[in-house]
Amino acid sequence: MLPAAAVKFLKDLDKNNNKPWFEKNRGLYESSKTAFAEFVQAVIDKHGKKDEGIASLKAKDCMFRINRDVRFSKDKSPYKNNFGASISKGGKKSIQAGYYFHFQPGASFVGGGLWMPMPPELKKIRQEVDYCFDEFRKILSAKKFKDCYGDLIKNEETSLKKIPQGFEADNPAGDYLKLKSFIATRPISDKELLSKDLLKITLQSFEALQPLLAFLNRAVEE
Repeated sequence: MLPAAAVKFLKDLDKNNNKPWFEKNRGLYESSKTAFAEFVQAVIDKHGKKDEGIASLKAKDCMFRINRDVRFSKDKSPYKNNFGASISKGGKKSIQAGYYFHFQPGASFVGGGLWMPMPPELKKIRQEVDYCFDEFRKILSAKKFKDCYGDLIKNEETSLKKIPQGFEADNPAGDYLKLKSFIATRPISDKELLSKDLLKITLQSFEALQPLLAFLNRAVEE
């Protein structure tokens, strides 16, 4: 579980997103960050026994800074209202598909995949989906995956309107070939954040996602 004090800190930060308030409550930030890091490390240590690609990672190499980059944003709020960790081979800056945990009261989720890969990697993934669609479809239709995630996220942000050039318009994999990101998520309620079952829920979610990540990374590494 994550401590109630960390949940409250993020809720309060959302209402008081300014430097004076943050500095006044820096102690709460540090303790909340430490609690999240301990949770992330527990996830890595446990799931690393099933996915050796992440076994040697440290939480600090996976967690994102709370400071926002406001240079090109109309929203000048200095801080994120969440803690996030991207757990993939090579850490948070890796180009490989990986796991993700997003801690934000009222909007937490667990999942992962590959977000907006660069054109060379995206081309490889689309080719792999096209060549091995039966395998890909089997991964997405597996009971553990379906029960946890349902399907990959398909919306205006993650998908093209038309099948990309080089593929037939009636390609059976068409809906997935349109994707620009290959992501699956499962919401985490505030009640689950505070539950002793949070680690178990996260590990089960990562286990359900692992075959998809293996498929995506096989394509990227070829």
